[in-house]
Formats: sequence, structure tokens, C-alpha cells
Amino acid sequence: MNKSELIKALSDECVLPVEEATLVVNTFFDSMKKALMEDSRVEIRGLGSFKIKLYEGYTGRNPKTGETVTVAPKRLPFFRAGKELKDYLNE
Repeated sequence: MNKSELIKALSDECVLPVEEATLVVNTFFDSMKKALMEDSRVEIRGLGSFKIKLYEGYTGRNPKTGETVTVAPKRLPFFRAGKELKDYLNE
């Protein structure tokens, strides 16, 4: 399912105009992104939790040329599925 399919499903399920469903989905995603940017953890009961993992920079090697490359530190999103979702998927 992609974002437009989610909007369509919300619109159909709640009998909302597509514009309102789009606003709801965009507000939800924007709120999650803002919380993650502030290093907050986002937990959705029954689904799972999102958090940011920090990765230190390091010196690597380009496998093709053998040249030494510096890899910058980075922040990446991490999702951990909740128990209810795991149980639902394994019924």
C-alpha cells in the first residue's frame, strides 16, 4: 500500500472527501516526521514504534578502486514492530 492508496482507503472507510483524507494523512505523517527530527520516539499501539538511530562516521574503502573514503555520520529511521502486529501476521 502506498500513500495514495492509504488516502483512498481512509476516504472510503470514513466517507470523507479525498481532499480531507489527504489533509489527515499528510498531517499524521508530518507530525511523525517532526517528532523524529526532535529525537522523539513515535509509538503507535498495535503497530510498532519508530525512532532515530545515530551512526558514527567511519573510514571505508571503495571496493571498486580500493580508494579510502570517509563516510559521514548519519541519522536513520528505525522501525520495531509491536507484539500485536507480530501476532496478527503469524496467526
